Amino acid sequence: MERFEWTVTTDQAPERIDKFLTTMNETWSRTQVQIWIKEEHIKVNNGKVKSNYKVAEGDHIILEIPEPEELEIVAENIPLEIVFEDEDVIVVNKRRGMVVHPAPGHYTGTLVNALMYHCKDLSGINGVIRPGIVHRIDMDTSGLIMVAKNDHAHESLVEQLKAKTTRRLYKAIVHGIIPHQHGTIDAPIGRDKKDRQSMTVTEENSRDAVTHFTVLETFDQYTYVQCELETGRTHQIRVHMKYIGYPLAGDPKYGPKKKTLDIDGQALHAAVLGFIHPKTGKDMLFEAPIPEDMEQLLHLLRTK
Repeated sequence: MERFEWTVTTDQAPERIDKFLTTMNETWSRTQVQIWIKEEHIKVNNGKVKSNYKVAEGDHIILEIPEPEELEIVAENIPLEIVFEDEDVIVVNKRRGMVVHPAPGHYTGTLVNALMYHCKDLSGINGVIRPGIVHRIDMDTSGLIMVAKNDHAHESLVEQLKAKTTRRLYKAIVHGIIPHQHGTIDAPIGRDKKDRQSMTVTEENSRDAVTHFTVLETFDQYTYVQCELETGRTHQIRVHMKYIGYPLAGDPKYGPKKKTLDIDGQALHAAVLGFIHPKTGKDMLFEAPIPEDMEQLLHLLRTK
C-alpha cells in the first residue's frame, strides 16, 4: 500500500479535496480520487470526508492507495482471422459478437484472450486488461483492428490516430433513403445524461467528432453507405447516423425498437484500415470483405 500525506497551506485553501489531490499528482483523475474517497482511503484530520469537502489551511490529509487487484487474463485457443502480422503489428479481421478486451461481464472469449494464446509479445502500455489494444470496435461490429506487439509500435499507432493520419473506412446498412451522394457529419459526441450507457450528440462534456459518408446503393427503405472516420469517438458512426435520421439496421441501442432486418447486432463492418508501419515507415493498407450476414442482407434488399 502506498501512503501520502499533506498539510494544506494558505495558498491551497479553499479547494475541493478531489481537485486538490489531482494537483498533487497529475496521473490521478478526479474520478479515481472520488473512488478513493468513497472507499475511505482518504482521511482529513483522521476523519472521513466527501468529495465536495473544501480543504482548509492546516488540514492534515492522508491518502493510502490500496494494492491493485491482480486480474489474470487467460490465454484461450480461439480462432482468429489474421490479415497481417510481423514482429511489430497484428491486423485482425474481428468477427461480429467478439468483445475486444476483457471488461465486467466479459473476462473470457475476447480478442485479447485469443491474442494472448496466439502470441506472447503484446505491448504493455494499456496494462494487463488491454495488452496491445490501440483502438477498439464494438462487440457487434465486425472488421479490421490493429494491435501493437511492442511499446514502440503502440506509441506510433496511437500518435497516428491522434494526428488523424490513419485510414478507417466502414460499410453499413442504414434505415431510410439518403437523398444525396456524399455528406459530412460534424457534431460533438458525449455521454447521454439520460442513459449513461449511451452516447449522443451534445455540446456538454463532449469531444469533436467528424464522419464522412458516401452512398454506395439505395433500396426501397434502406441505404448501403461507406463511412470514413476522421475522429474515433465511442459509437461514433452509430450515433452520427442516428443524429441525421438514418440509424443503422439492427442497432439494438440506437436503432428503431422494431427489428425489420434479420441481423444480430448493427450492420456495420470495418472494411478498410490504413496506417504507416511503426518501424519501416511503409504505408500499409488492408481490406476485409463484409461478413456473410451483411452480404445476405444486401442480396435480400437487391432482390426485393
